[in-house]
Amino acid sequence: MTKVALDTFNDPAAALIGAPVATRHPHGLVGNTPVLWIGAPLAPVGRGFWAKLEGLNPGGMKDRPALHMVRSATDRGELAPGARIVESTSGTLGLGLALAGMVRHHPVTVVTDPGLEPIIARILTAYGTKIDLVTEPHPIGGWQQARRDRVAELLAAEPDAWCPDQYNNPDNVDGYASLAFELIEQLGDVDVLVCAVGTGGSSAGVARVLRRFDPTLRLIGVDTVFSTIFGQPAGPRLMRGLGSSIYPVNVDYAAFDEVHWVAPSEAVWACRTLAATHHATGGWSVGAVGLVAGWAARVFDADTRIAAIFPDGPHRYFDTIYNDDYCGENGLLAADPPVEPETITHPTQRVAHSWTRCATVVDPRNIACAAEPAL
Repeated sequence: MTKVALDTFNDPAAALIGAPVATRHPHGLVGNTPVLWIGAPLAPVGRGFWAKLEGLNPGGMKDRPALHMVRSATDRGELAPGARIVESTSGTLGLGLALAGMVRHHPVTVVTDPGLEPIIARILTAYGTKIDLVTEPHPIGGWQQARRDRVAELLAAEPDAWCPDQYNNPDNVDGYASLAFELIEQLGDVDVLVCAVGTGGSSAGVARVLRRFDPTLRLIGVDTVFSTIFGQPAGPRLMRGLGSSIYPVNVDYAAFDEVHWVAPSEAVWACRTLAATHHATGGWSVGAVGLVAGWAARVFDADTRIAAIFPDGPHRYFDTIYNDDYCGENGLLAADPPVEPETITHPTQRVAHSWTRCATVVDPRNIACAAEPAL
């Protein structure tokens, strides 16, 4: 049964029910995030989906796996007391690792690139995190591979240092179990889950737990155009937080029923529409996921329970998504509101430049191997 929030305005006594527990430690603020009903205009009138507002964690969704990866590595003896944590990040995991390092007394270095928003760089510095900036993308693997190469250099220079390796660490996947259990408690069950895909941890971790309750769950992955994760060719990407120029091991290709690629202008429209109509919005991933979840509310039966994970909030995007000058310079405001995705039958059919869906999900590493001539 769905838990319905009590009307605390008309019933003051209800305000005394269900308050968050008091905590003496900052990691106690992570989790138990609310879900919000999102309807029109993202979805048709009378229909909608439930958005899990992970932006209400201190640093966003990746607080969960950051704490779990650090705790698990400590328990296995892989992370020595006081040793440095070094990781590649576009921002959100860096915030989570800053929290985990503070809680468990580890210095943290995050390797990032010029796309990191200044506000995130400043807050990471305020948290005591060291920022190491790469200045040139890798010729094949882009900024992600350049960051990973720099992480390897830093680890070699400091033998006791430890890297979570979010792209390949199974603890990244396991760290999202709490999110899935919260969805079950809040919604009763989930028929369709819509997730952005970057490292693959959240989609794999949440879907795996939800399918223990309902094996028929449908998983819809949301990627950005010019990301290689689901078999499209790499290209310059404006959106951060989803997509990849490498192939993360944590992506569970077999778990997906379909994938959607979304363009930046479409994500901006969804973000701004969410802000104007629901007072709940966020970054590129939130816009892309909200757009696709609204589509799912149109095409699935009216009684289908759809959950969408909103990974973060809007604050770090004040100078991009919510900046008219930036959006105008990048042509993000001129497009008509997106209505329906185009459909392709295979990821290699053509390059997606705008919202496109595909019900054939394949591991692109297998495509690459099949294309190579036998020796």
